Amino acid sequence: MMKKNKPIIIAEACQNHKGDLKILKEMIAAAKEAGADIIKIQSMLAAELTKRDRFEEGLMEKGQVKVIKRPYQVEYERLKSMDLNDEAHRWFVDECYRVGIQPMTTVFSLSRIPFLASLKWKAIKVASYDCASIPLIKELMKHFEHLYISTGATYDHEIEETAEVLKGHSFTFLHCVTIYPTPLNEIHLRRMDWLRQFTPTVGFSDHSLVARDGIKASLAALYYGAHVIERHLTILKPDQTKDGPISVNPLQLQEIVEFSKLSKSEQEKYIQEYVPEYSQMLGKAQRPLSHQEELNRDYYRGRFAMQKDGEVIYNWEERSIR
Repeated sequence: MMKKNKPIIIAEACQNHKGDLKILKEMIAAAKEAGADIIKIQSMLAAELTKRDRFEEGLMEKGQVKVIKRPYQVEYERLKSMDLNDEAHRWFVDECYRVGIQPMTTVFSLSRIPFLASLKWKAIKVASYDCASIPLIKELMKHFEHLYISTGATYDHEIEETAEVLKGHSFTFLHCVTIYPTPLNEIHLRRMDWLRQFTPTVGFSDHSLVARDGIKASLAALYYGAHVIERHLTILKPDQTKDGPISVNPLQLQEIVEFSKLSKSEQEKYIQEYVPEYSQMLGKAQRPLSHQEELNRDYYRGRFAMQKDGEVIYNWEERSIR
């Protein structure tokens, strides 16, 4: 079970490794050297990308996007080159333990759970768009000691239902805003207050734009009381990967780690002096999803799914994974 008295810093490798294990090895070492507690990959497979007709052309009405345009074949080709196969997963876990940092991954389909459960993870991550995928979460509870669950683009009643299912199990809700990148005035740190009614440990997954806002949102979240910070990490230039612009470099990751170790009074002094945007980041504990969040929910929820005997089985569907 996670100790709530020490902030946990998760370095999210996402696809910033570009499918290259040499780059990923350097990222593992960099995360360890920076002082992160966990480095996380994403166990998505291009073969489980779903083709949904409405995203082939998207939809515009009166100059406003109604459906995101994201053609299947283009996305499949982009993701295919970054797949991490089973052997790469085993290597990743072993390399993390060799270096001395905890490995973790995000699961994206029901079909991946049996394999992932066979490896030596202590916890697993559920992405925002699966916060309400009850069958997926129930299956994960059978195999993993702790679940980190992002709550972005999820309706309040869905979070409440998921929390009810998770009663008696160790889990952390991570507040995040599914706008990429997230402006500081859309951070809504007070959302963590609302999440605290469900679990003693809450955190923040930060998607703010590094070139403009640096690590301010992560530091503000720590000062506000986050028990966990998840931040994308890159060792490449920001323009070399899709998630590069919202990813910190190892030095910035180290700065987040060092800030997390400061006393509350030391953090307060720093925030007052160097983060004038702090008050605008507080936002609201409860609010409707923005138009951009609704668009992203529509696209990313169901983006990956188990495909069995020619049938697509989404993570929220009450069907056997056997």
